[in-house]
Amino acid sequence: MMAWTNILVPVLGARSDADTLSFAKALATRFGATISVVFAAPSPTSLFNWVPLEGGLSVTEMAVTAIEEETDKVRATCRRLLTELDYPKTLFEEVITDDWLGLRSAVRLADVVIWDRAAAEGNGLFAGAFQQILLDERRPAFLADRPPVMGGTMAIAWDGGREASRALRRAVPLLRYADRVVLITVLDDRAQSGGARGVRYLLDQGIRVETQMVHTEEDTGPAIIGAVTKMDANLLVAGAFGHPRLHRFIFGGTTQYLLASKRRPALFLSH
Repeated sequence: MMAWTNILVPVLGARSDADTLSFAKALATRFGATISVVFAAPSPTSLFNWVPLEGGLSVTEMAVTAIEEETDKVRATCRRLLTELDYPKTLFEEVITDDWLGLRSAVRLADVVIWDRAAAEGNGLFAGAFQQILLDERRPAFLADRPPVMGGTMAIAWDGGREASRALRRAVPLLRYADRVVLITVLDDRAQSGGARGVRYLLDQGIRVETQMVHTEEDTGPAIIGAVTKMDANLLVAGAFGHPRLHRFIFGGTTQYLLASKRRPALFLSH
């Protein structure tokens, strides 16, 4: 039986880190998983060009010292938050923010990455890291506005595509805790298949599932959110960024709508 064993949380010492860690604890407690906290520290020497002054000390050196001192404070804050979390299985790792190579390496064995909503919406220092890790590293993302409810109704947005299939498969450990699972198929000109394969897969995993078909001639995103809202789902499982980057930049996409919607449940996204 599949289970999550490693839940990763990137942190920067922001106010939102405490909430994100509490969400990770709610998930990890159910699975007995390790919470891996990765502190992304800036590399001071990469932020400046070195310009020496006549006295031998440079403005850059003074700035680097100030950044290092602030980083020490933020690192201590992150460690304190982890201690206050009072969870028995934790790891703390520090990486450098340069092109997110360290963070990308750290997430590769994580079952899911818990992100602050701001990063997923394109705001803050982690905005670029969110898309790199979701798209290039293909690590699932979990986003929520409040601690996740392990139970109730969980919905799956299904179109038969690669991204939706990966999301469904990777969410199975979470779906096992649902009281009700509903597979939503939006019927429009882009749907690749009905829900039969998804239903069969879930049944093979021992998960009872209902199906719901939603008809729309408009964008898929509002149809999905409308259906999820009506069934009062706690969680939506969805494939993320199925269109090429240029298409999404010009036309937007379903994933952007799900991330920006104000009527949103917790999201489990996979590419």
